[in-house]
Amino acid sequence: MTLTQDFSVIAAITAFWLVAMIVPGLDFLLVTRLAVMKGRPAALQATFGIASGVAVWGVAGFFGIRALFIAAPWLYLALKIGGGLYLMTVGAKLLMSSWKNEGEAGTASLTADQRSNSFFAGFLTNLLNPKAPIFVSSLFAASMPQHASIYLGLTCVAAMFVVAVVWFAFVTLLLSLDRVSAVFLKCRRWIDRCAGVAFMALGLRFITERSPT
Repeated sequence: MTLTQDFSVIAAITAFWLVAMIVPGLDFLLVTRLAVMKGRPAALQATFGIASGVAVWGVAGFFGIRALFIAAPWLYLALKIGGGLYLMTVGAKLLMSSWKNEGEAGTASLTADQRSNSFFAGFLTNLLNPKAPIFVSSLFAASMPQHASIYLGLTCVAAMFVVAVVWFAFVTLLLSLDRVSAVFLKCRRWIDRCAGVAFMALGLRFITERSPT
């Protein structure tokens, strides 16, 4: 392939991935909540966690994770159940925290452990989403030439990582503005309740959904 052809493939995958990131989902919900409730540092840590999950699935998608799931359905089943249970647990915790009083649910200064937890929350939320590997592998199958080089594949994964970081960093900066966060903080309890229900519902859906064919 020529350099121009490589560039066209990278540009296509970058554009598709940007659209996928902009559409609100679990990652967007997590970053939004952290930016408003915990502040910019926590949301940025989650952003890098999400982008790291994107990179993992990007590499897996390039090397054909969908084919592996079809050949070994129990792997997809394990991912679905594990991811679903994790999301349901996160959702239940959000619901319970929404009923606590302000003193119990107050936002204290962010420690190093909390920032680390935010990173892993973003990483696991992306990594344990069983839709992610199917979507990524389909994207690569549709956009990649049949005999794409490893260099081209890894460049596309890097582009996906950058898109995720840039988009969610923008969301973080916007929602951590005082005027914006003040509006959201007034609705903090309802944000937690809606997020909790959404995480639990999607977790249940992941567990009960059929395997890819």
